[in-house]
Amino acid sequence: QVRLVESGGGLVQPGGSLRLSCTTSGRICSIKMMGWYRQAPGKDRELVATVTSDGRTNYADSVKDRFTASRNNAENTVYMQMNNLKPEAAAVYYCNVEGYYDGTHYHTGAIWGQGTQVTVSS
Repeated sequence: QVRLVESGGGLVQPGGSLRLSCTTSGRICSIKMMGWYRQAPGKDRELVATVTSDGRTNYADSVKDRFTASRNNAENTVYMQMNNLKPEAAAVYYCNVEGYYDGTHYHTGAIWGQGTQVTVSS
């Protein structure tokens, strides 16, 4: 059973920074895609950033140049540095894995963490 655990959320003032981390557990040899999504109250879950196994990133337009996603393939972890946070960034942030190899089989489909709350307020 693969599990994702996010950490690093919290309360920050507008303009501040946070660094989110997502660790994995379970039988994983490699992961195709890791990423971050967020869901604000009353809104749909939306893509924030993704990172492929070779380091290619994709960002939502609203966070480009302020958020940086990265990953450690050896540890199967993913991070997101969030700078110059705006009030509209407040949401629950979820870690996501799409496609992984457990050493025997390749697994498709999405795996989600439980989420970490980010609050941006003065």
